Amino acid sequence: MKQISVVAAVIEKEGKILCVQRGPSSLEYISRKWEFPGGKIEANETEQETIVREIREELHMDFVVGEKLMVVEHRYPDFHLTMHTYRGTSNDEPQLTEHLAYRWLDPAALPSLDWAEADVPIVDELMNEHVSTLTVK
Repeated sequence: MKQISVVAAVIEKEGKILCVQRGPSSLEYISRKWEFPGGKIEANETEQETIVREIREELHMDFVVGEKLMVVEHRYPDFHLTMHTYRGTSNDEPQLTEHLAYRWLDPAALPSLDWAEADVPIVDELMNEHVSTLTVK
């Protein structure tokens, strides 16, 4: 089975998180699904370099990389995905070049979207953090 390593960005601004919708694809299980932006790690490129490059290329945004949030391992029918997920910030508004739509959502609203399966653990982690923050207050 093909192995793909990618990075994904949880871009935060003013308490909201950027969500982007994939375009149509021949792979039905990811076509038009929502995801955290990112892309494939190139040879001789660090995860952090990849995520900055991908966000600049796909969304024309400057991304300030923060902490690593998690690594997701997910098996799709055609490939196995390893997704390195980083938090970060940007003061820019996205300019869509590959995606159909974007939304800035409060963490509590994240489950309202139809997420790609590999992104669901990230949504779950962000929801758990959000609930913990509410509980502490």
